[in-house]
Amino acid sequence: MTLSEKNLWKALRALDLHIRRQAPIGRYVVDFVQHSARLVIEVDSGWHDHPAAQLRDSERDAWLSEQGYRIMRVRDGEATGNPYLVAERVAAEIQRSPPSQPFPHQGGRAFVP
Repeated sequence: MTLSEKNLWKALRALDLHIRRQAPIGRYVVDFVQHSARLVIEVDSGWHDHPAAQLRDSERDAWLSEQGYRIMRVRDGEATGNPYLVAERVAAEIQRSPPSQPFPHQGGRAFVP
């Protein structure tokens, strides 16, 4: 984890938002995710301003969106400079999210198609 990710992780943990860090989703590993809200939080450095990185990010974001995730991008300067403010924005975004749909049930047991 980068310094900005560590700072944000500390702030997110303080709010007890049930967020996972460095979580695999398909072939990608996201910085942070709150699965029930279907929210991915990415901390972006200046590298993400380069055209090759922007192309990679847009392809990744499109795939994650197809899987039902929303992506919240945060600049590393924000995450380093004021991680608790960023964590509050994440919490507000989670509150805006409808809970993910549970799997249909059959006979009292979870059914996974």
